Amino acid sequence: MVTGGTGFIGKHFILELLKKKKFKIFSLSKKKIKKNLQIKNVKYIFCKIENKQDLKKKLNLKIDYVVNFAGHINHSESKKTYKTHYIGLKNLTEILSGKDIKKFLQIGSSVEYGFTKSPQKEGSKLEVKKIKSIYGKSKLLSTNHLLNLYKKKKFPVLVIRPYLIYGPGQKSDRLIPITILNCLKNRRFDCSSGQQLRNFMYVKDFTKIVYNCFFLKINGEILNIGSSKNYTVKFIINKIKKIINKGFPNFGKIKLRNDEPFHLSPDLNKFKKFIKCRYETPIEKGLKKTILYYKKLNYEKNISY
Repeated sequence: MVTGGTGFIGKHFILELLKKKKFKIFSLSKKKIKKNLQIKNVKYIFCKIENKQDLKKKLNLKIDYVVNFAGHINHSESKKTYKTHYIGLKNLTEILSGKDIKKFLQIGSSVEYGFTKSPQKEGSKLEVKKIKSIYGKSKLLSTNHLLNLYKKKKFPVLVIRPYLIYGPGQKSDRLIPITILNCLKNRRFDCSSGQQLRNFMYVKDFTKIVYNCFFLKINGEILNIGSSKNYTVKFIINKIKKIINKGFPNFGKIKLRNDEPFHLSPDLNKFKKFIKCRYETPIEKGLKKTILYYKKLNYEKNISY
C-alpha cells in the first residue's frame, strides 16, 4: 500500500513498483483522481487518513508492505498539516499494528533536523519544541511515535529522511519548477540570495532506493537519504537559466524564512552502509529531464484548438 499514491513522489514510486511485477498495489489518498488518470493494475482507495473510522473501513485488506508518502502539501495551513502528517500517521499505525505487516516505511523529512549543524546525523538528539515549522514538528512527532511503537511492540518501521527530491510532475510552487517556468517564459523573477546549501536527488533515483529499503533487515531506525553532492540554491537557479538560456533571476530580493535552515545536508555514512546499489542521476541530466517535462506541459497548455 502506497499512501499519498496520487502525489508527486507516490506516483513515481507506484510506477517503480509496477516494473517489479511482484505486488498487488493499493494507492491510498484523499485526492480523488479521474479514471483516465489512474494507473492500470493499481487499486485506488480515496480516504482522509485523519478520519480514523473511515480509514478503518477502507483498510480491511491484507497488506504486507506500506510506504507512507501521505501529507498536506500546503505547509502554511498548520492545522491540516498537523492532522495529515501526525494524526493521520497515528491512525494508520493503530489500524495496521493489528495486521501482520512486514515493513512500514515512513517518509520523514530533513526538516526534522531543524537548525542542527550540517551534515546532519540520524543519531542527533532533536526536540519538537525547537523545530520552527509545523511541518517539521509534525514529522518529528511522527518519527518519535513510530520509534516508540517499535520499542513497545516491535512494529517493523524504518524512518527515511530524504532531502530535496525533484523531477517531472512536482508541484509548480517548489524551487526547481518555479525557476524552470519563469525561465521558460523569459521572466524576471525575485529570489533569495541563493546562498543556502541544499542536497538534491532526482525522483526516480529516490524511488529505487525506497524500494530497496523494503528489504533492509533493520527496523526501529532512521536512515538519511540524499545524493553525494550539495549545491547552493543560487547554483541550481543559474544552472536552470543556463540550460534554458532564458530568464532573469533577481537574487537577494526575497528574505529567508524564519523557519528555514541555511545549510541542510545529510551525513550519508549509514546510507552507504546499508544501500549497496547506487542510483544518482547527475544534477544537470536530472534538471534537463525535468525541464523537458515542464516544456512539454507548458506547450500543451498553450495549444489553441
